[in-house]
Amino acid sequence: MKPIIEIAESIGLTEDDLEFYGRYKAKVRMESIRRFEKRSSSSLILVSAMTPTPAGEGKTTVSIGLAQALNRLGKKTIAALREPSLGPVFGIKGGATGGGLSRLLPADDINLHFTNDFPAIESAHNLLAAVLDNSIFHGNPLSIDPRKAMWRRVVDMNDRSLRNMVIGLGGAASGVPRETGFDIVPSSEIMAILCLSRSYRELKEKISEILVSLTYDNQPVRAGNLKIEGAVTALLKHALLPNLVQTTEGTPAIVHGGPFANIAQGTNSIIGTDLATRLADFVVTEAGFGFDLGAEKFFDIVARYGDLNPKVVVLVATIRALKYHAGIEREDLIQPNPRVAVLGMANLRKHYENIGKFNTQCIIALNRFAVDTDEEIEAVVAAAEDEGMNIAVADIFRLGGEGGLELAEKTVQLAGDASEPYRPLYDWDRPVEDKIFTVASEIYGAVSVDYQTQAKRDLDLIKTFGYDKLPVCIAKTQQSLSDNPALLGLPSNFVVTVREIKIAAGAGFLIPITGEILRMPGLAKVPAAYNIDIDDEGNITGIS
Repeated sequence: MKPIIEIAESIGLTEDDLEFYGRYKAKVRMESIRRFEKRSSSSLILVSAMTPTPAGEGKTTVSIGLAQALNRLGKKTIAALREPSLGPVFGIKGGATGGGLSRLLPADDINLHFTNDFPAIESAHNLLAAVLDNSIFHGNPLSIDPRKAMWRRVVDMNDRSLRNMVIGLGGAASGVPRETGFDIVPSSEIMAILCLSRSYRELKEKISEILVSLTYDNQPVRAGNLKIEGAVTALLKHALLPNLVQTTEGTPAIVHGGPFANIAQGTNSIIGTDLATRLADFVVTEAGFGFDLGAEKFFDIVARYGDLNPKVVVLVATIRALKYHAGIEREDLIQPNPRVAVLGMANLRKHYENIGKFNTQCIIALNRFAVDTDEEIEAVVAAAEDEGMNIAVADIFRLGGEGGLELAEKTVQLAGDASEPYRPLYDWDRPVEDKIFTVASEIYGAVSVDYQTQAKRDLDLIKTFGYDKLPVCIAKTQQSLSDNPALLGLPSNFVVTVREIKIAAGAGFLIPITGEILRMPGLAKVPAAYNIDIDDEGNITGIS
């Protein structure tokens, strides 16, 4: 690794622009962010994927490798990516800093606490929860109905035991008993707000608008009514500042924010991406899970709030994912089978077509794994090109930026051809049901949407409070285009079921919750934590 000051100087930042977190990490000061002008010539590249296998298809690795390859072509490039959550790190996926010769560094630090952004968000979120319960306890001056309190607590760990609970037990001195529970930090509205804010004033204004409860006569209670927005924002003073690190090839990387894409907007912070576009010719950012989740939300929510204009979408595919969506069992995915890989392209094709609905250029990055055969790679490339798809093979895990040169060259060409701004999928002014159906039908392929009883009540509340003009951030399984994780490939004739609709008034969107999606994951039978260790010298092992 190079000292972080060298990385900063390569993109025009000085020592005075940084707050150092050791030798290899730094935050960029707020006043420094403001001194750089926006560059209309900067090209924003969004990396997404086909519907992934449970192990993921390497979007972060491809994002890093592509940024490195663009720099090798002489393009001043910055990667703008999300921070990892401890839940997946110790759960099923392990670390989230890429892999092989396309990694973020220092990887262990980034995976474990980093610059303490997640702990700050956790504390800010839970301060609001504590003040809400405290107001109920001390005479309840706002007439808050404890049965209608909406603000749960958060912890950054997969812990299914915390999903549902009763608090306030132990007598009158321990508070007012009520049902509540914990969500994971990446699903926190505070996380969403932080990633959609560009100043402390904007952050505080959004926090004050958070809907935390209803009164006994069904009137909204917001964080501003509790007079807590200043203290909550103060806890986030440093968390709002973007983090600067590097890749294995010394490419600058701004790593900031980390909402999940299946239960939140799934992209890094606007302030981080915006800063990168002010400093570089090319910015490579990533949206979580498949295009139907993070990338759709990037286009319809994040890009609109952040005034961002992606010029190219890089759609990550793998041979194993193609075979998975053709019906091959997970334990058999490593067996060579070019014919089946081509059969699985229906899922990939749907995502490719969806990108065109946003008036944006697309290229498939076929992320090569060690077990992939030349025959499989050649068969998929030929099939994609026969259908008129742009495609490039990326061998960036093994070769770093060198293995992404073909992808980088084609991406540069497509970015140069992008002359018109992207087109959102829907108008925010349309009725909520129309917005949900538009995403469900156009992006997922659903034939209709079914609203359960609670969702219908929520729709009435949304209209009564005037939140019906907000965009929709649909919470849905990442394992299928549908809301049923068992439906692989290209499902058809399915109905999306909306259980309830959360109001994220501070973040500025609605969260329709579909199927059996949960905002607090659980650990696997054999979690990744079992493989993580530290020796007497402080060297950490086992974080993949």
